[in-house]
Amino acid sequence: MPAGRPRKPRLRRSGRQPGPPPAPGVTFAALGVAAALVAVLAEDGITTPRPIQAAVLPDALAGLDILGRAQTGSGKTLGFSLPLVARLAGGHTMACRPRGLVLVPTRELATQVQAVLSPLAAAMGLTAAVIFGGTPQRPQVTALRHRADIVVACPGRLADLIGQGHCHLGDVEAVVLDEADQMADLGFLPVVRQLLEATPPEGQRLLFSATLDREVDVLARRFLTRPARHDVDAAAPPAQIVHHLLTVTPADRAGVVAALASGEGRVLIFTRTRHGARKLARQLTMAGTPAAELHGDLAQGARSRNLAAFGSGEVRAMVATDIAARGLHVDGIGLVIHADPPAEHKAYVHRSGRTARGGAAGTVVTVQTAAQAAGVRALMRQAGVTPRAAAASPGSAVLRSIAGPPARRTAPVARLARPAPAATHATGRGAVAASGGFRGRRRPGRRG
Repeated sequence: MPAGRPRKPRLRRSGRQPGPPPAPGVTFAALGVAAALVAVLAEDGITTPRPIQAAVLPDALAGLDILGRAQTGSGKTLGFSLPLVARLAGGHTMACRPRGLVLVPTRELATQVQAVLSPLAAAMGLTAAVIFGGTPQRPQVTALRHRADIVVACPGRLADLIGQGHCHLGDVEAVVLDEADQMADLGFLPVVRQLLEATPPEGQRLLFSATLDREVDVLARRFLTRPARHDVDAAAPPAQIVHHLLTVTPADRAGVVAALASGEGRVLIFTRTRHGARKLARQLTMAGTPAAELHGDLAQGARSRNLAAFGSGEVRAMVATDIAARGLHVDGIGLVIHADPPAEHKAYVHRSGRTARGGAAGTVVTVQTAAQAAGVRALMRQAGVTPRAAAASPGSAVLRSIAGPPARRTAPVARLARPAPAATHATGRGAVAASGGFRGRRRPGRRG
């Protein structure tokens, strides 16, 4: 749809206005979720909706646009997956013309969303495909040609496939934009706007973000029509996170991080650069703490293997850059270490949010040098954090009090996955030109 074109009135399945979230103890069935989907959830032991799900599902199932604020790991993936598959069930999908679209900022989040979405889609006779860069596009094109009903995609690769004529968005009935603030931080919003312009304006749109800052608000006002607003975090108890700020000398930084990572718990460590992540992962492994790396120089297969090793406990420490860890969800991360302080407070919030999930407690440690103190102090103030501050060296008692009892040392091993040349970033040019002429329309009957 060309920019500036008036939007048509949104078709709704119900005139219901958004109301208060259901009372505690409500079930998925009581919220209007189909019995087939309730059965899939029960098989995974999911019987009670989490707060974001209980708040969002009635409005989303009624066909309203949704503007939600909730952190990663809060359960919002089910909150949009259930109404998405319910809306598309029984429809007909043409080759290369999906009817459902979920846009996410990173490959890892795309994979996680697909893992939640696929069994729900299968229960309703639908299929889901995942599309992102860093991997060959041929299997993704094949999935589109085989009439995938729902596409979970990173914006750059999807825009490139549209530009090549492999995908058209004119039949999309429902769009989900997940982690919108992270998309803004990564510079995806221009491509996201192009993709949304290419979808029919009468479709349902659901936008979720951890923060609703200016860029996200502009996106919501442009593409959402009378959305039901749900700010679940505002009513939720604060996460039980203890924040530490350790001042070290440059020569002691690696030793301090190694001491913090030497405990028995699962540790996620952030560095500023890919080179820094590679180097630190190697240092930790050689020091007896099995570590993997996660950054943009790794091919997707290597990233997946390293994530699987971290999730299974094969390695206790993951060293990641900001971009690689966007949307990362691994249960049981008890300690987050900022080996390099983040550049701004939103990055601090996103990094720190990898711990203290599902009501668990967590610890966040920022390692700074004296030269970084002024900038880190301003960052903490903007993030609303008052850390416990101390000076530290590799032998300081404060490190053991944070890390807990040391784990058994392991023999040094080779890194799990070596970096491959980084894939070219998708630009998404021509996304509107490729799909702007394809307008959506409902088709009766089931898929053949």
